[in-house]
Order: sequence, then structure tokens, then C-alpha cells
Amino acid sequence: MAENGAFENSASNGPAVRREGVPCWVDAQLSDVAAGRRFYGELFGWTFRTADGDADAGEGPAGESVRACLDGEPVAALVRKTDGRMPTVWSVYFHTPDAVALAARVRAGGGRLVTPPHRVGDLGAAALAADPDGAVFGLWQPGRLTGFGRRHEPGTFAWAELYTRDTEAANAFYGDLFHDALFAEDASPDFGRARVSDVFPAEMPPHFLVHFLVEDLTAGLAAVTRLGGRVRVPAFEASYGRVAVVSDGQGASFALLQR
Repeated sequence: MAENGAFENSASNGPAVRREGVPCWVDAQLSDVAAGRRFYGELFGWTFRTADGDADAGEGPAGESVRACLDGEPVAALVRKTDGRMPTVWSVYFHTPDAVALAARVRAGGGRLVTPPHRVGDLGAAALAADPDGAVFGLWQPGRLTGFGRRHEPGTFAWAELYTRDTEAANAFYGDLFHDALFAEDASPDFGRARVSDVFPAEMPPHFLVHFLVEDLTAGLAAVTRLGGRVRVPAFEASYGRVAVVSDGQGASFALLQR
């Protein structure tokens, strides 16, 4: 199970997540967590705590999963892959008050469960699911851990874009699961849908792309390259800001977003 969640907190940029379907956490599955710490620590200014969040991670064992923090507040997790066959990937988790009930609705809507809902100690309950087009996403039912301590500021989560082959079908599927988060009059969603071919080769599988906010996209891209990452898609304009797709030195793809 990927380590999910965040410390309980009341940071101004990270209010407790309550509406079902709001992105509440992200993690990266990596073979080399120590290398991930060096890359993301330099790129975003993150510091790291132990996976349970109870202590500073220090240098720590090379393979230890860690929680990433910005100004002391949790923003992501770097998780050691337990199986080399697992993808090296960033994943987004959506808040739910009832992971079992939401998992049933995923299946009823034509999706499938990759990992059924299960307890993660006293932190909460988690599951991994795939939509009808095959894009994988997470569900998180909070216990002691609630979600991001900070978001929508430089160095933190800002957006999740689903790249799919059928945006109308995606709107129907996720609209049924997360209607209020996406379409309520007072909704401010940070989750969009676009065709794979809008940005990527048409043969690329459907997937979610996690976006982190940066103040200066040009400087961010230079830092990615300097730290051993790659620019996968050069900067382009999207409806929600200026975006570039990059990957870290281990191949985990994510996006930098300037607004």
C-alpha cells in the first residue's frame, strides 16, 4: 500500500477536505527514494519526515518511504516500490467519506478496483481504482490523516489533469462519482479532463497527470534538467495556466504549472 495522507493541521492553504472527489493527496512510487529526496528537495524546497509523520527523516535508510513537507506542512509522499514491476509514477488520491461505498460506485459505473479498500492503521482507508478507459486513481477516506497541509502555492499540488480518449465518457463517469466537487455551483475544481492526443502521442495510455505550482516555469524547467530530469512536453498554454510536462531522474512524470 502506498503511504497516503497528511498530518492533521489547520494551515490556511490546506483546509480539511470534506467534499467527495476533491484531490487530497499525491504520492510517487520510486525505486530509489533517496534519489527522489535529492531531486524534489532541490526542485521544490521540500523537507522530509518519516512515513508515519512523527519524526524528521534525517538522512534515513536509503529505501525508506518518506513524507514530503513544505514549511513544515505535508504536501506529498515518496514511496519505495516493493516490486520492480510496478510503474514509476505519481498518483492522485480523491477524498471520500466512505471508500467502500465509493468503490462500489466505481464498479457500477464501469470502472474496476486495482486495490480494494483497506485500512491503513489509524490513518484512514485507501483504494486504487481504474476508470473505464484504464486511468488509475486513488481513493482516500481519512482517519487521523486528512490531506494536504498546503496546496495551490509554489512547490505544492495545484491541479490534476486526466488525459483520456473520450472526454464525454470521462465527464459522465467522474460526474457521477464526484458531482458536487466538479459541477456544483460553488465548486472550484482542480481536476480537469482532456484528450490524450491534445498533448501526448495518441497511443499513450489514459492517465492522470499531477501538476505542481511554480513561480517561474522557465526556471523550473532549467532546474529539472540540471537535477537529472527530462522535459517531456515543452511549455504550452492550457485553460488553467502555462504547463510543461517533465519527469524526474527515475522516470516519474508530472507537470509544472505557472499561473
